[in-house]
Amino acid sequence: MSSDVRREDFEYWLADMDDAVEGFLDVVPPEVRRKLDFSPASLDELEAWILQRYASTNAMLEQSESRVVDGLARYIGEAFRKSVGGRWEIRLDDPKYVFYAKPQLAGFWTNSTPTCPLALATTAADRRTGRLLSGVLASYLRDKQRREGRA
Repeated sequence: MSSDVRREDFEYWLADMDDAVEGFLDVVPPEVRRKLDFSPASLDELEAWILQRYASTNAMLEQSESRVVDGLARYIGEAFRKSVGGRWEIRLDDPKYVFYAKPQLAGFWTNSTPTCPLALATTAADRRTGRLLSGVLASYLRDKQRREGRA
């Protein structure tokens, strides 16, 4: 989403979630797609594909990749949401906010830190560890268990 996004644009983006994720999955090779079930383990498969497809973050940020990268962010966000809860939101009130005009997940629990799936996708391409996405999700899952008294 561009920085001149409006609330209505975000609402449309949300309404298009299922179709956009399905369109993204159509781009992923079948052998990878079969493993993408929104589980925490699927994030390692997705990250391996990101590293194979993109030699750098700059390659990922090419205009020609914008739909694919949007799909990546949506998949990552939905995997997080299905595992730890939360809701999609967007901040349009403070242009200095780090994720201003970028869809993010928030509301996992009281005072939880929001996460921006787009930033996670580009960070995964930059750090090239192959385990960044699942590691961040594991951290949220540990926090959730601790808050629920299961740690």
